[in-house]
Amino acid sequence: MTEDTQQAAVDQTQDASVQDALEQAQASVNEIKDQVDQVSADFNLPDFSGVPEAEGIELLSDVDLGVTIELGRTEMLVEDVLRLAKGSVVELDKLAGDPVDVRVNGRLVARGEVLVLNDNFCIRISEIVANLDEPVESLIPGLESPPSDANSQ
Repeated sequence: MTEDTQQAAVDQTQDASVQDALEQAQASVNEIKDQVDQVSADFNLPDFSGVPEAEGIELLSDVDLGVTIELGRTEMLVEDVLRLAKGSVVELDKLAGDPVDVRVNGRLVARGEVLVLNDNFCIRISEIVANLDEPVESLIPGLESPPSDANSQ
């Protein structure tokens, strides 16, 4: 055999080995696809294709928040609280006509004035309060802020 013939035989053997390896790899890929299809068929997931995707703040549009209107505050001794009865008057720290605080999940977000509309109390917002110094973690119960560098040393 000549050198060219020997090289052609080696090339042919290598091509056959590469072809066998490709066929084995394709068989493995097909086997994995079949296994994935079988596992996927076992799950009964709802069809979400018709549900519109919400973006940004719209994701939170149906979350309930606790809104509190604070007319005022006071401190009382236990004995004074125990004496409260129907008709008792409790003096608050705000004057009549002072704006009331509007709190969302305990955070002050606005102030307004008390109105009566159709025999119901309501609030007309007169000021939006931006409290940017308060950390977000304090607004969500159970969420702790990460330790700061000062605390970790």
